[in-house]
Amino acid sequence: MRGLRCAGVFVAVAALVAGCAGEAAWGDVSGTVTYDGTPVEDGAISFIPIDGKGQGGGGTIKDGKYTATKVSVGNMKVQLSGTKVVGKKKVYDTPDSPVMSLTAEVLPPKYSDRDKTELTFEVVPGPSTKNWELKK
Repeated sequence: MRGLRCAGVFVAVAALVAGCAGEAAWGDVSGTVTYDGTPVEDGAISFIPIDGKGQGGGGTIKDGKYTATKVSVGNMKVQLSGTKVVGKKKVYDTPDSPVMSLTAEVLPPKYSDRDKTELTFEVVPGPSTKNWELKK
């Protein structure tokens, strides 16, 4: 009887492992981001699981193009951020201090705020493409 129970547990575990191994749990998403027809020069994209399960992911936006790798499969909220340099500031209050750039968000909260974003995307296993054509 004990042998049958052990065999049953083994079969159940083997089936679970086989089911998980047969399907990729990750997706890679790439594409473009434009705002009023102009490519977003610098920024970031984040994929946030709507159900709170799984792992999000993201990447940088450069010259209107992005790639996000190893994003959990599932329904995601999407947060897009675009920045522009609006000034410079000394890092230290000394004459020979290095200078850092001051940036500002160029996209409205309906795209850039994690809690207010209206954007969603279904991440599927493997590679996929999504182009974001944002309007004011």
